[in-house]
Amino acid sequence: MDVTAILKEALFGSLSSVLGIAKVVFPLMIVMQVAKDYHLLDHLSKYLKPLTDFLGMSRNSGFPLMVGILFGLAYGAGVIVQSAKEGNLTRKDMVLLSVFLASCHAVFEDVLIFVAIGANGWLILFARIAAGLLVTYAVSKRLDKTGIYDDAILSSEE
Repeated sequence: MDVTAILKEALFGSLSSVLGIAKVVFPLMIVMQVAKDYHLLDHLSKYLKPLTDFLGMSRNSGFPLMVGILFGLAYGAGVIVQSAKEGNLTRKDMVLLSVFLASCHAVFEDVLIFVAIGANGWLILFARIAAGLLVTYAVSKRLDKTGIYDDAILSSEE
């Protein structure tokens, strides 16, 4: 067994994978920054109202939900924390956003990365979205039944 051949294949295979991922991630980061600078995300979040209603979230959770779905937990968490500090989210919103984004975050970015390395993107996309919707809907209904988080608004004092 030739160790140098194995190391060479590992190095070039890894570099090829990283390049494929970079081809997806870099343009997405640029698009995200432009959308953020021109407040396009605020405008687009209005279209999430049917989804937030279905999941039992308030209208104010649309923007953090969209950011988390599109760009991942790191950006989504930042927006969620900022919205909570501003008093725009209820405790229930926070729980439901966390539940949904735990299973269904950065769907486009992650799916494109997996497609770049040869996975079936449609299957991954459908499975993640379905899991996020079903689990979040079930948790929302359970929270409604128990009334644990009824009308509790988060504030920066807590």
